Order: sequence, then C-alpha cells, then structure tokens
Amino acid sequence: MKRTIPSIPQLYRNAMRWTEIASVLSKYGLAGWLGRFNIEFISDRLKAPDGEVLARLTQAKRVRLALTELGPTFIKFGQMLSTRPDLIGAELAAELTELQSKAPADPFEYVKEIIEAEQGATLEELFVEFEEQPFASASIGQVHHAKIRREEAWLGDDPAGDQSDAVPVVVKVRHRGIERAVETDLDILAGLAQLAERLDDFKNYQPTKVVAEISRTMRRELDFERELNNLRQFRTLFADKPGIEIPEPFSRLSSTRMLTMRFLDGIRLQNYRGQSVGNKSSTEIAQQGAHHYLEMIFQHGFYHADPHPGNMMIMEDGAIGLIDFGMVGRISERLREDIEAMLVAIVNEDVPMLTTLIKRVGRCPTDMSESELANDVADFVGQYSTQVVSRFDMANALNDFVELVRQFNIVLPSEASMLIKTLVSLEGTGRVLSPEFSLMEIMKPYQRMLILKRLSPQRQIRKMRRFYLELEQLVEKLPQRVSNILEQVQTGSFEIHLDHRRLGPTANRLVMGLMTSALFLGSSLMLSYKVPPLLFPGSGPLGIEDLSLFGLVGSVISLLMGLRLGWSIRKSGNLDES
Repeated sequence: MKRTIPSIPQLYRNAMRWTEIASVLSKYGLAGWLGRFNIEFISDRLKAPDGEVLARLTQAKRVRLALTELGPTFIKFGQMLSTRPDLIGAELAAELTELQSKAPADPFEYVKEIIEAEQGATLEELFVEFEEQPFASASIGQVHHAKIRREEAWLGDDPAGDQSDAVPVVVKVRHRGIERAVETDLDILAGLAQLAERLDDFKNYQPTKVVAEISRTMRRELDFERELNNLRQFRTLFADKPGIEIPEPFSRLSSTRMLTMRFLDGIRLQNYRGQSVGNKSSTEIAQQGAHHYLEMIFQHGFYHADPHPGNMMIMEDGAIGLIDFGMVGRISERLREDIEAMLVAIVNEDVPMLTTLIKRVGRCPTDMSESELANDVADFVGQYSTQVVSRFDMANALNDFVELVRQFNIVLPSEASMLIKTLVSLEGTGRVLSPEFSLMEIMKPYQRMLILKRLSPQRQIRKMRRFYLELEQLVEKLPQRVSNILEQVQTGSFEIHLDHRRLGPTANRLVMGLMTSALFLGSSLMLSYKVPPLLFPGSGPLGIEDLSLFGLVGSVISLLMGLRLGWSIRKSGNLDES
C-alpha cells in the first residue's frame, strides 16, 4: 500500500510524537556537532544512558542509542535496517545488530484479559499453571512460562513427545497498544522517507520503498499467526532430521495476539562455556548447526533469519534448538541460482562472470563506471580466492563485498541483503561455539553440490519450462501491445517522454550564450544605424559622435554577460574538454 506524507489532521494527531523524535535526533546529533568545536564543558553534560559522553561516541553508536530511546518501533526498524548493509554500510549494520528490544512488561491483569478474550475461556481452564511474571519482554510482546494438560498437548500440531500430566510451554502475548504505537511511527517514517526521496544523496536508495518494505515486515511480526505458520513449515521440513529441535506450536492456544509453543529446555548459546554435550564436542555442535542452516538456505530457500546466540540453544543430546521464528528469510529460485553462480564464479576466479552477476542481481545507477566496477571486483576476487579454506574469513569477505557494491551505489534485493546478514551472524555464532569454526569450510561440499545441481537435467528442464511460460506470455501480449501503439500513432496520441540527466548547467550556459549573442548583435545594429536617443550629436571627444545610448548600454551588458559566461565555464573545468 502506497503511503503519502501525513495529512494535516494526522500531523496534528502525531504532533507530540514528531516533537519527541525531533528532540531525540537533535540530542544525539548535537553531541557530534559540539564535539567538532571541542566545547567540553557543554558536550560533557550530554551523556548516554550508561554514562558515556555522547560527543565521544561514534556516529553508528549514537544512531543505535537514538533508536533505542525512541522505543519499540524504531528498535525494530533498526534491527531490520541491520539486514541492509548495502544501504547503510557494514559498520552501522553491525552496530544495529546490538539493538536490544527490551520493553517494560504489561501487568498480569492485561495478559489474562487478552488470553481469555482470544480463547473464550478462563485462564484456569486453559492452563494447569501460568506464571504471572514474564521471563522476557521484547518490543512486540512478552513471554510467560506455563503448563498445559496432557490432552491439550495431544491436540497440538505434533502429538509426539512428552505425555506427562503437565506439559511445559511458553506463551507469547502482544503488548497493550503496540498496534497503534507502531502505526503512528510508521506514518512518521513514511513522511520522513518521502522527504529524503527529494535529496540527491538518498534518491538512488529509494527510501520510500525501503520504508514500505520494512513496514510490511513489521506488520507481519505483529501477527503471531504468521510465526505459528513459520513454526509449522520448519517442523515439516526438518521432521526427520536429527540434530535440530524446533518448538511445537499449539494452534488451539494461539491467535493473532498470542502464541503458545512447547518449551525447549536447553543451554542458551550465550551461556554456553564450551563443554561437551550429549557426547558431542563444541566443534561438532557448531558444524552440525551450520549444516542445517546451509540446508535451509540452499535446498529449501526458507531459513531462520536471526541466528544470534540468544535465539539458539544446545539440547541435552547435543542438538541445536532454534527459537523466535518471527523473522524468516525466503529466496526465490532465480535469486538462489544467481547466488550459487556467484559462489562458483569466486571459486573459479571468474571476474567477468561475477561482475555480470552483480549487475544482474543489484539495481545499478545509470552513471556507474563498469570498468571501475570490474577492477574492484578483480581486487576482491584476488584477495579472497587465494585464502586457505580452513582459515577463510566469511564475515570479512561478505562485509567487503557489501562495501564494494555500496561504493558504486548498487542496491541489492532485500532477500540478498538478509542472506548476507544471516551468513555473517551464523559465522559469528559458530565461533562462539568453536574459535576454529570456518563457515567456508562447511560450505565446500555445497559448492560441489551447487555445480552439479546447475548441470542436472531436472534444473535444465525446470528452466526451460519457466522460459517457455515467459515466452508464451510474451507472445500472448505482444500483438495487443503493438496494436495499441499503432492505434496511438494513427490517432496522434502517441507520446515519447525523454528524461535528461545532468543537462541543467549545460542548457543554462547554452541559453546564456544565445542571449549574449543576440544582445550583442542587436546593440551593434543600433550603434550602426544611430538609433536615438543619441550621445554626442554632431561632434564629441575623440571623434565620437551620434552614439546610440541603447546600443551602448546593450553592448556593455552583453560584454559583462560574455565575461560571466566565460568565467563560469573556466571555473567548472570544462572549457578545454572535447
């Protein structure tokens, strides 16, 4: 849905929020401005919540602190922007991944009211136990421990598992008033994006489209039924796969505003200390988790998009448990093929192919220098293709790749940006488990698989089928399109719109030159024909007589205009260019 700049009533309604946002942004921007002037006695008074002086913080950290202070919507906005390093740069993206979406918990009375309204039954009828105090409270909702009866567990999506009298579960409940708060902030962000669209520095990044895309994602996260469906899909995909645990959702106890799933009892990765679990070493656990993730990405094209230590745990048997499926990534088959081709091109050191694929996948500016892009791609391939696989730094390679495309103002698709961020996070999480972990070494078998997969008859048949469908669609539409064009030509309504770029200064100089020439020519004729009023009629100094006043003034003005035009061309440095 296309959003416009809020109307006057909306602006009035959101005036307090606009003021708050402007105040916070000014606060964090002011520290940097004061820092340039070394006014320590003032700038030292502006401090972050942890007591650190704002003027001494990096710009990326100030952005993170500002988003944190602005609340849940902007925290989520920052977390989603962290998946777009091609837009904001690797440094800021890395800083935004540290955004903690902690929020004050709602009172238990509200939680009870929501659950009973959604389920049409009392809390006591639904749960054997329900802890009033939440064990976590994030930007969208808060999470409570609870227990359900054995018969309720049997009515879940997957009846297998613990069939004791009370089955432990977690219940996620949406915060009170979060929908209205998010809508207000999204309206404001849409207005800011439209203003940014008018600035040349931001126009190529299409901020309105970026905000619209992130807005859709945030609205989906507000709907817990989507997370329920994600859990179902992942459990189906990995139903027969050992070494990975995904919580079982309970549909009867879930809705748009609440989600109930089985409790996973394991060691949170952030609390893991490197000990063996279930006869598996930390290295084996890291490799096992990476294999499952690469299977999600390259085989299913559907993956858990937030693999940080807080969302992963190690179960008693050494399996990897995944939680929080609000953010998932999907890759279309065509984009997956292009990414696979990029990996193959890097392995084969095929610079022309990699350059072509970058231009095909990303949206390139019209004035991009293809030769400079090819040179930088060659440097990139030369730097990383010679590294030993076991010591290959995937995170640095991906960050350098993002900086390369960003340098040329190439905008990657959001799916590709999210995948890059996921792979960077995955390697970092793997090294939490094992310092010697190398994602590139885990991917090595997948590279061979990708090459064979691209040459497989099934892939070629599928591509030919897709090509045939597109060709069939083109053949169906082409006669009608040609007929419409011919009809417009016949009726005289055919129009061609030309959009010139960066011709403004050239056109202005051309018009200025024509005006100067015309004024000089007209003034010369007035002087020659002695057009009145005349200066020095009859005789004058130095033999000057019958001098046309208008001709003289016009000649002087045309001379000044000519000098001004010459100076402008000389100053721009374009005078001697062919």
